[in-house]
Amino acid sequence: MVEYSPFSPEVMTDPHPIYRRLRDEAPAYPLADYDAWALSRFEDIWKALMDTKSYSVAQGTAPPQILTRVQPVTPMIATMDPPDHTRLRGALRPFFAPARAKALEPELRAIAGAALDDVRERGAGDLVWDVGMRMATQVASLVAGFPREDGDMLYDLVQRFMGRVEGVDGMTDDGLAAMGEMGAYFAELAAQRRAAGTCGEHPLDMLLEFDTGAGGLDDAAIASHMIMLLVGGTDTFPKVFANLAVRLFEHPDQRAAVAADPGLAPDAFLEGLRIDMPTQILGRTLLRPVEFHGETFREGQVVVFLYASANRDEREFDAPDIFDLRRRPPRTLGFGHGTHSCLGLHIAKAEGRIALEELLARAPEYGLDLARAERHRTEFVQGYATLPIQLSG
Repeated sequence: MVEYSPFSPEVMTDPHPIYRRLRDEAPAYPLADYDAWALSRFEDIWKALMDTKSYSVAQGTAPPQILTRVQPVTPMIATMDPPDHTRLRGALRPFFAPARAKALEPELRAIAGAALDDVRERGAGDLVWDVGMRMATQVASLVAGFPREDGDMLYDLVQRFMGRVEGVDGMTDDGLAAMGEMGAYFAELAAQRRAAGTCGEHPLDMLLEFDTGAGGLDDAAIASHMIMLLVGGTDTFPKVFANLAVRLFEHPDQRAAVAADPGLAPDAFLEGLRIDMPTQILGRTLLRPVEFHGETFREGQVVVFLYASANRDEREFDAPDIFDLRRRPPRTLGFGHGTHSCLGLHIAKAEGRIALEELLARAPEYGLDLARAERHRTEFVQGYATLPIQLSG
């Protein structure tokens, strides 16, 4: 019988062999230590994400909130159920809409180009830090409304927040401290912006002006929402972009195809996100009993969704372990699904497409030193921590 724990060394090193066994042998898997269940098949997760009557996010969605329970649940759009979630998401949506992404494209291209040009001038660099991180923090500041000059400091806080150490299941004390530092930073920023007056140009302005129906948001609540926008906007993109660069490096024919036809860049980005989705696990708490595969999940139990497993489910995708930029599946879980699908998906798609276009325009046959690459080993988000790249020649 397959054994699974999100915190096991095997899962944090290469989860996909175990995910495959879960899908085949135990698609509803009990996590007895946490009074929780794990779903690993695409269709099960797709349907559950649409069911807001059975599942709640109010007790958290991330493993440190719903499994180890070391991270407090603070006001965030990700931990709000309808109808409150619907109202706040509607207010935030214009800042992340397709039209907004299109309007920002010249600035996104300039950010990506400057980062890549710096690496090209040196001949080599780290794709994660010198390009992915730099681009993600500057784009996040542009979109969310915090000072661009604070980007590096905030990204360091995000890395501490997401960091893991051997012997500790999940979030560390330093990660919790980093969360507190982010909260203090954004509370002070909210207070300063409130005193100076809002201009309506950024989500921070909207949060300062938002009426919950029982009054406005205080600075601590605004800070919590801004932490989510910061983490969501900076932690995942560098990993997705690095994963994609590796896949194209390993498939030179597909890399050459994108270099020759930049119109394929969106397909390559989405396929890279499908096959190497960094987010391994998110979940919900049950509001009423549900049944899966002959098992009854009780009210109050946690159900975790193994997104990275679902995106390689043979029941949904042909040859799912093969990178094929022309796959173009009708549905994936790369940006989630349903009520709490990724708010920033249009910005992320533009960011990924532009970054790939700019990389291949400068170095269509870039080189990677995979022997010196390092990976994050966590139960929550996986991907490259460093990825040496050569752009010269």
